Amino acid sequence: ASCIVNPGPLEYRCVHTTSGKQLFHQGPFEHGSNNIGEFLAIVHALALFQQRGISAPLYTDSETALAWVKKKHCKTKLPRDERNAKLFDLIARAEDWLNKNDYANEVLKWDTNAWGEIPADYGRK
Repeated sequence: ASCIVNPGPLEYRCVHTTSGKQLFHQGPFEHGSNNIGEFLAIVHALALFQQRGISAPLYTDSETALAWVKKKHCKTKLPRDERNAKLFDLIARAEDWLNKNDYANEVLKWDTNAWGEIPADYGRK
């Protein structure tokens, strides 16, 4: 996920780590946070992988989003307003999906120190 100003404009994507192919991209959304984007990207990828029968692990560089996925709840402190209503709708759908689905994919923490920046980042750090 990328949020140039946090909170601020947000987009997220999923990138295949070996090929570099972008599997999906969402946004930009007018007002969000990086952790919301990371959370939504993980759940979006889990649903896509389930639909396609892909059992590969997923990686995130966000410990916060990883914890939210495990708890099946996006515990953002971002206030809901007209600029981010669409994001909060996506959050509700993601939480609902997590509560109604099991998934075989491991969701793992990306080791930035060992492997460099995660390929799904937008190189804006």
